Amino acid sequence: MKIVVWQTAFLGDLILTTPLFHSIKNIFPESDLHVITKPFGEDVLKNNPYVDSVIVYDKKDLSNIRLIKKLREEKFDIAVSPHRSHRASYSLFLSNIPFRVGFDKAGFSFLYTKTVPHRFDGTHEINRNLSLLSVFPEYTENKLHTDPEIFLTKEEEKFFERFSLEKKKYILVAAGSKWETKRWTVKGFSQLIDILSERGEEIVLIGSKEDRQYTDIIIKNTKAPDRVIDLTGKTSLRESFSIIKNAKALISNDSAPVHMAVAFDVPVVDIYGPTVADFGFYPYKNGVVVEIKGLECRPCGLHGHKKCPTGTFECMENITPDMVVKALYEVI
Repeated sequence: MKIVVWQTAFLGDLILTTPLFHSIKNIFPESDLHVITKPFGEDVLKNNPYVDSVIVYDKKDLSNIRLIKKLREEKFDIAVSPHRSHRASYSLFLSNIPFRVGFDKAGFSFLYTKTVPHRFDGTHEINRNLSLLSVFPEYTENKLHTDPEIFLTKEEEKFFERFSLEKKKYILVAAGSKWETKRWTVKGFSQLIDILSERGEEIVLIGSKEDRQYTDIIIKNTKAPDRVIDLTGKTSLRESFSIIKNAKALISNDSAPVHMAVAFDVPVVDIYGPTVADFGFYPYKNGVVVEIKGLECRPCGLHGHKKCPTGTFECMENITPDMVVKALYEVI
């Protein structure tokens, strides 16, 4: 039996889909499992024993027509799509895959042979994705795996040593986000770093190259910039995995590093502004959310915005460094 899973959403979404891959293999142990994902998927799913192959879908290099042709040639028996895009629905339909399951809220959901309810009701994304498997007669809850997984080799686990870091001796701060309103304030992050540094904690900043401008400003606003280790934009994704796995804890906005840390059982403080836990992307375990409850404007969107719709940015401005520090020492 050949099964394909379509997950071309963001990095964090793919990590939260790894329990689905494991669960599919538990339910169909003799199956070949293939995953359609963006280019970063090759790094995320490297060494994953539950994925037989990765089909990279890069719009720059692979047109939708060519992808559909490739899927037809592979002759898949089953398609499972946690991704709710129109493209996923019609591409899997046109690929002549006889059994296709997706969410009822997906674009063109009528093209699936089976659909499962999708609700933002506090259900975690992991459990929401696993509900797609309930349509199969072979499904039983005891076959489900619920923890996100990233697999590193012994050599990769030691990547963090390249940056002169000591295991479980440093606290990570991931200050970036693609959506500007999902970033906690420069003042908040810089004061937090000062407080933790004064307590003797070693602080390491991580993020993508796109986050460099923001983290540069944060570091410049700290009392002792030279005490901060800034690795923003300086590591590969696999190196970042190693750095997160060996950290004492992670402090992050509502973004992918949260789910990386959860995959490695690293304590997480997740700072929430425009988004809310009811969307289902909170730390699945070993984490705590810091947020300002009771604001009528929250949530203002599934992903946040470039600018605060009300012009106040209360959801982030009202979060204090003391709130984050308190949460940190509770979780570790």
